[in-house]
Amino acid sequence: MGTTRDVIVTDAETPTPRANDGIADRSDGADWPDDVPRWDDAYLNSVALRLCHHYDLAREYTEVRGERFRMYGELSVRHERHVLHPSITFAQHEAEEYVFVTEHERPRVSDLEALEAIGEQLAEEWVEADEDHYSTDFTFVVVAKELSEDVREFVSTYENRTLLKFGYYGHTEINLVVVAPENETSVGSRSGEIEQAFRVWEPLDPDEPGRLSRLLAWLSR
Repeated sequence: MGTTRDVIVTDAETPTPRANDGIADRSDGADWPDDVPRWDDAYLNSVALRLCHHYDLAREYTEVRGERFRMYGELSVRHERHVLHPSITFAQHEAEEYVFVTEHERPRVSDLEALEAIGEQLAEEWVEADEDHYSTDFTFVVVAKELSEDVREFVSTYENRTLLKFGYYGHTEINLVVVAPENETSVGSRSGEIEQAFRVWEPLDPDEPGRLSRLLAWLSR
């Protein structure tokens, strides 16, 4: 895995997110960030500019069951409380999200089930479940030419959340998103909140809270 971008939050500070947690539109002529890779695909470049504020992005990821992912992103959030001095910490909580973007011209339900299996495998291999772990999400995004009705129904009703040690060690979750940019249509599972970043034909809603803002609100309670 690449280096994860950490968002560290303490009791004394809660970052003020930009529109939808920093995922903002940019014009084609804007300077490209030095730490963001480029793709030979205008659509993925547009998505990258929406994600790069909080996700560390990589151009490809191929280490999972031979599946080739065109884009890979990591986000890590750690919250901690301090007593008297910052060196004395307690109530630490950690949350992570991994985003994998692949391409299928006409994805089938079986393709999504295969991605689900990859997510379950990664949950077993990557998650270190303990008292500090709050959540780990694996989000799979399929960029397609067409979005069939059976795929739409499967994704829109999809849920896969696993409590670790009855929730004492947090949970893992698998999310699915399918987007057909040429037809300007998409569908996401109930927790696939990253879907908005892939709907590049629409402006982002600054009043729509993203996953990061909701997560920080929960951790800061």
